[in-house]
Amino acid sequence: MKIKENYSLKKLNTFNIDVSAKYFIAVKTENEILKLINDESLTTEKKVILGGGSNILFTKDFDGIIIKNEIPGIEIIEESNGDVLVKAGGGVVWDDFVSYAVENGFGGVENLTYIPGTVGAAPIQNIGAYGVEQQDVFHSAEALFLKDGIKKTFNKDESKFGYRSSVFKSAYRNKLIITSVIYRLTKNPIPNISYRALASEFENRDVKSITIKEINDTVKNIRKSKLPEPSVIGNAGSFFKNPEINKFRFDRLKKEYKDIVYYKIDDNTIKIPAGWLIEKCKFKGRKFGNTGTYKNQALVIVNYGDATGEEIVEFSRKIQHAVYEKFNIDIRPEVNII
Repeated sequence: MKIKENYSLKKLNTFNIDVSAKYFIAVKTENEILKLINDESLTTEKKVILGGGSNILFTKDFDGIIIKNEIPGIEIIEESNGDVLVKAGGGVVWDDFVSYAVENGFGGVENLTYIPGTVGAAPIQNIGAYGVEQQDVFHSAEALFLKDGIKKTFNKDESKFGYRSSVFKSAYRNKLIITSVIYRLTKNPIPNISYRALASEFENRDVKSITIKEINDTVKNIRKSKLPEPSVIGNAGSFFKNPEINKFRFDRLKKEYKDIVYYKIDDNTIKIPAGWLIEKCKFKGRKFGNTGTYKNQALVIVNYGDATGEEIVEFSRKIQHAVYEKFNIDIRPEVNII
């Protein structure tokens, strides 16, 4: 375990923002975390936990210590005829975990393929895609508090999951590091094709005949067609959360916009894709200096090579203002801005 000073973070964030951290350390075990916590010279330093760097936007050099979670390992810890509990280290690449599940015939996360990041970051953001959220299969998470090294296991209720939110993102933000997560997967998967894009892909198929491998491959292909590779064009995937509005406001919008895309949450709550709102404001594919929105998906803000974090934030605010002016809807960043 080696602490590095004035460490470049450009290759550790998918926006490829050229900033540095005062201190940087990659941890691979709980003991390394405890050793770091007990280092008196670092007690007063600000701390940020970094997973895959895929949901973060740095606006300046970080005056503190960046702790990169690289704790490995995937193992089955309990198994029955129908379910299996799989434990993964916080530093495991999320898509590697999804591939492991699919290859072993364990259902539950196949819709969540091709999402950048790590297992330890998944509960923080409560990642979701194509009709599924990680909370749907979440069992528990182990974490170490950075202040005193106390270890705690969080069950699903304690995690307080919401839309792209959790207790880890709110009350415990950068106060703990998730060392491992346990997911309850099924040996008898029932494909979830509730999401409109998936339903259309499998519209002539009996649901019972669809395999999780087919779901996985289909979602991956759809995402690849819409999202740019961070190694080619810097980005953090979806920049904004999809806003939710009440049915009264939705009915008024639908009268004006017959082509409105939406997803019903309950009898009085409708989710509107932020990408649709942004596209209607004519921001899809637009470029402003070194940044802009991706040509195939308006929800993705990209770095064309030399953008600073401040430039991207400024551009995101232009989008927010345009959407609010046109629709009176407030869209909020999904990306963590530091």
